[in-house]
Amino acid sequence: MHIDIISVVPDLLASPFSHSILKRAEDKGIATVRTHNLRDYATGKQKQVDDYAFGGGAGMVMMIEPIARCIESLRKDREYDEIIYMTPDGEKFDQGMANSLSLKKNLLILCGHYKGVDERVREKFITKEISIGDFVLSGGEIAAAVVADAVIRLIPGVLNDETSALTDSFQDDLLAPPVYTRPSEYEGMKVPDVLLSGHEARINEWRFEASVRRTRERRPDLMEKSDSHTEDSESKNN
Repeated sequence: MHIDIISVVPDLLASPFSHSILKRAEDKGIATVRTHNLRDYATGKQKQVDDYAFGGGAGMVMMIEPIARCIESLRKDREYDEIIYMTPDGEKFDQGMANSLSLKKNLLILCGHYKGVDERVREKFITKEISIGDFVLSGGEIAAAVVADAVIRLIPGVLNDETSALTDSFQDDLLAPPVYTRPSEYEGMKVPDVLLSGHEARINEWRFEASVRRTRERRPDLMEKSDSHTEDSESKNN
C-alpha cells in the first residue's frame, strides 16, 4: 500500500510514521507513507495557501489552486483508489471502513485546516470524506495519522501475529474481552480459572461471553448494531 498525505504542516506527521507498527510496515516494504507540503505547490514569495472567504465571516479558507497543483502532480505517478478529505462533516470512521480501505493499493489524504477547503476541491477531486469523531481539531494531520494507523495494521504481514487484528474491538461489533498476564494472582485479585485451564473451546466461549457482556454494559449501541446484522443474516438465509 502507498499513502500520500497533503498537509500545510507535514512535520506534525513525522513522529507517528517513524515508530512502532507503521515504521515496521515500511521497513518490511508492506506500506509506504509520504507527506507533501502544500506550500511547495503555492506561488508567490509568501507561498500562500489560504485566503479570506467570499461573503465574509471569520477564519481563512484553503485555496483550490495549490491543492489542485499538488493532486495533479501526484496523479502523474500513480492512480489513486480513493482521494480522501479529512473533515468534521465527513463519514464517521469505523472498523468497517478501516477494513475496506486496507484492501486498497493507493490512497491520497488531504488534511483540512483553517475553516476548510474551497468547496470546488471537494467537488472536483475528493472521492471520500472522513471524520474521526464529532469534534474539531486544529487540522487534519492527527486524524490522517489515525486513519493510516488503523488501515495499515490490517495489512497481512504488518503485525507479528496476523490473528491479532481479527480479534480487535469492533471487528464483529463487539468490544474485546478482558485480558490478563502474569502473575496469576495480585493482591488477592485472581485471573479467571478458565483462562488457566488450557481448554481452548471453554476459553473461547468465556471470551465471547465476556465480550458480549462488556459491550452490553459499555456500548449498548454496538449491541443493537450486532443484533441488526444477525437479523439481516437470518432473513437472507430464510
